[in-house]
Amino acid sequence: MDLQKMIRKYAYTLARVGLNVQPGQPVLVEAALEGAYFTPVFAEECYKLGASNVIVHYLDEANLKIAAKYRSDADVRKVEEWEKLQNQQYLDEGACFVRLEGVNPKLMEDVPESQANAIFAHVDAVRNIMRKASREKRCHWLIAMIPTQEWAEFILKDVPKEQALEELWKLLLKLCYIDEENDVVKTWEEKSLKKMERGLKMDSYEFTKLHYTASNGTDLTIALTPYSRFGFKRPANMLPHQANIPTEEICTSPEKYGTEGVVFASKPLVLGGKAIENFGFRFEKGKVVEVIAEEGKEMLEALVNTDEGAAYLGECALVEYHSPISMSGIVYYTTLIDENASCHLALGRALGRPLPEDEPWTLNDSQIHIDFMVGTPDLSIIGTTKDGREVPVFENGDFVI
Repeated sequence: MDLQKMIRKYAYTLARVGLNVQPGQPVLVEAALEGAYFTPVFAEECYKLGASNVIVHYLDEANLKIAAKYRSDADVRKVEEWEKLQNQQYLDEGACFVRLEGVNPKLMEDVPESQANAIFAHVDAVRNIMRKASREKRCHWLIAMIPTQEWAEFILKDVPKEQALEELWKLLLKLCYIDEENDVVKTWEEKSLKKMERGLKMDSYEFTKLHYTASNGTDLTIALTPYSRFGFKRPANMLPHQANIPTEEICTSPEKYGTEGVVFASKPLVLGGKAIENFGFRFEKGKVVEVIAEEGKEMLEALVNTDEGAAYLGECALVEYHSPISMSGIVYYTTLIDENASCHLALGRALGRPLPEDEPWTLNDSQIHIDFMVGTPDLSIIGTTKDGREVPVFENGDFVI
């Protein structure tokens, strides 16, 4: 394998399949500083597609870590006026945007939970500016990964350090369905069609609720609205694009006040650069009423208290346990990849727009949208239809419909 050629093909895939950059369009980029070597490659592929300008802002978490040590919590969380305005001109001109994440899992190990939470709150608030544009301006967007040496060494502990980055690249390319021979546009079109078909199959049952159970203690019921559709139909005024690469999920937004029971996470959640493991939530009438955790409890409690909607669910997503990412046998310590190895839920903002005021249903809204993984090898999901029938959706972690 010519790895540099394949990295170039990955950059093209992100620009063409992920963002679907249009001629004359500005491209806004948030890139991890550790992955700066890849950004010019990606920018060039955007320019080849006709981008008018590629504007790169680097996320320097090491500097944020130092700032959090010496500045007040309120100052760290504050979004400066220049941060609010730095991209507005480009958004007004119809920019698309991408987040190129790079992982340094050990960076925040020695940071107190309160400081890590403040860092997360600041970064997420800045990103909310872009998310708002995606909802209001229908601009297309993408989240993708850049392999970094620190990340490679952390998750590929059995690989010699000098080979770890190359091996992580090979692994990521495989997870993104990129090889030396394939037409990535066609490959991803076919993949999207299969996901759509499965989503429409789910919708055909007109489920009113989903009941999750697993041997780890999960026993959770999630109510769905008549608008909770897994088969996503793109609005006519939104260009085709892939918001996440890689991705395996079909997903929807549940009824805000309809979640009951307890759920336990099956994979770590990374917040503010810190990994939180072995945690869960107890829900009553849709709301988290108890955070269950031995470590990271302070961060999780701060998370669900971000605002009124942060303690409610905004997404439930279905992913087979025996998916390609899960079968790689690796915990990636980044939500983008780990969520596509497992069924997951998200606290906070719903995926769709608010429902009409005369509807009896409610979709959640919040500053945050934080996914956490709940899929296990023995996960069972039973759907209840509007006429009261119970239909198995998942058995032993995989679809059965």
